[in-house]
Amino acid sequence: MPSYLVETFLPRGAARERAARERRARSAAEELTRDGTRVRFDRMIHVPEDEICFFVFDAASGRDAALAAEVAELGFPLRVVEAVSSADSDTHTQKEEA
Repeated sequence: MPSYLVETFLPRGAARERAARERRARSAAEELTRDGTRVRFDRMIHVPEDEICFFVFDAASGRDAALAAEVAELGFPLRVVEAVSSADSDTHTQKEEA
């Protein structure tokens, strides 16, 4: 299943809000999965200096990842893009070389 990076704004001094958003992201993914839309919350990355917060969801589509972000009320604006980790790209490279 592809991974999607959801980018949101989060102020640098927002430790409580960061923890709350992470809980909501996990809960939203579980709720959507129970309702038939498979979404898994993987992790959150906060870059305080840039006031950016990234949420990584595994989902069938960017639309499903965006839906999880909306259900979790992660804030706006939202930017959703597909993400490939180095482990994923190594697997793709090996398949292409075979």
